[in-house]
Amino acid sequence: MALVEVNGVQLLVEGAGTGDPVVLVHGSWDTREVWALVEPELTSAYRVVSYDRRGHGASGDSAQPGVRRDDEDDLAALIESRGLAPTHVVGNSFGASVTLGLAARRPDLFRSICVHEPPLFSVVPPVAQKFRADMAPVAELIEQGDHSGGAKLFVDTVIGPGIWDELSTDEQGALITNAATFPGELRDPAFDAIDLESLAKLPNRVLLTRGDQSPPYFAPVVAELARLPPVEVTLIPGAGHEPHLTHSTEFVALVQDFVSRAG
Repeated sequence: MALVEVNGVQLLVEGAGTGDPVVLVHGSWDTREVWALVEPELTSAYRVVSYDRRGHGASGDSAQPGVRRDDEDDLAALIESRGLAPTHVVGNSFGASVTLGLAARRPDLFRSICVHEPPLFSVVPPVAQKFRADMAPVAELIEQGDHSGGAKLFVDTVIGPGIWDELSTDEQGALITNAATFPGELRDPAFDAIDLESLAKLPNRVLLTRGDQSPPYFAPVVAELARLPPVEVTLIPGAGHEPHLTHSTEFVALVQDFVSRAG
């Protein structure tokens, strides 16, 4: 592992394996450790790079709350500074939004894109309104200092009722530790926005995956993004919002197949 300075913050970065590069971008509330079940299989065939996004895990953060564009710029700087371009990128949830947001601006950095359930709710306005309404109490709890209560409410709302109680103490602790970044993400006007016109013109192939057990926020977004020419969609039966944790074997197989086809 190494601390790599990009855009005025230090990011914890880990790389392993050899071959074509694959960059993993985690979602909100998480760290790079969320990829622990899939990295060993991927590193057998690829050079895998994962990192803690700014404000998460062991990475630093800016003095002022950032916006998604900052995460996109961090990803771009990481890809360029490590000599990875053009690279395959795999992103989950908000990490998927970061990935697609950067791809719309800098397609030259990408070789292929594999993303799971990006919360780009602006493409379906009624969903955007509901999500922000549902998340307002989560942000309020966190801003009041109740990070544990906010994390529990988030998990049980977005992942599924009762899921919080099924998590290990370590998993709960990680979510609580990273909770402080979430209200700032929600305050970003572009939190759930995307340039559909630019995405439609991407020269890169995009694999968009969805779980059939995921909360109802995500299916309409996936359906809307599926209209774009570069996008192909795959449903992961039995999976929810984090298939790399619950269905790691199936998820790795999808990524490996897609990356091999992308060339």
